[in-house]
Amino acid sequence: MYFRILNDEATGELTYLLADPDAREAVLIDPRGCDLPILSALLAERDLRLRWVLRTHHHDHLKAQESALLGRLGAPLVQGDRQVGGRNLGDGDVLAFGGELVRVQMTPGHTCSCLSFFWRDRLFIGGLLAAEACPYQPHPADAQALWDSVTQRIFTLPNETLLFAGHERRARAVSTVLEQRRWHPLFAGLTRDEFLVHVAGLPNSVLRSVYDAATAH
Repeated sequence: MYFRILNDEATGELTYLLADPDAREAVLIDPRGCDLPILSALLAERDLRLRWVLRTHHHDHLKAQESALLGRLGAPLVQGDRQVGGRNLGDGDVLAFGGELVRVQMTPGHTCSCLSFFWRDRLFIGGLLAAEACPYQPHPADAQALWDSVTQRIFTLPNETLLFAGHERRARAVSTVLEQRRWHPLFAGLTRDEFLVHVAGLPNSVLRSVYDAATAH
């Protein structure tokens, strides 16, 4: 297998490339539209056919632009509010590439239609644990759903499950369920009611300047 992490230092955003080199098929998780030349070059370098474009979440003010750009990759776009193959994805649905499988898990909260993606011993969770660190949405869309997704869906997984984040500014990109269950400053450090009060005090403004600066080139 081939596994590659792309990090944007300006925004802290992370993109993941998964590939089966024998079958020459690949998946991109949370690619950015402004990275199309880099992504295309990576696929061409290893002669990979992109099978799926998987997005853990999207932000409304960026949705149309990002969807149009990512459509140029020529693979089906999978995200929580979009039909794939004429149907809506459900919890536990499986997406194949080469001899590998990615399983979909519904984890709403950061945005209302967030998805997480299982691959082997890894779960790609986007901004799920970045309750107040997302550069485009500092306030969760649904704080109660976010609490339930993290505490009932993520923290109940095996301790050794690897969690790959979508944002890494001033934080680690990779951790384990055990670490986050024990040490996350919000989900492990607060009760549910305390968490909801904390989130209610977060700003609602979207930091568009970060995206504008990152895509200006």
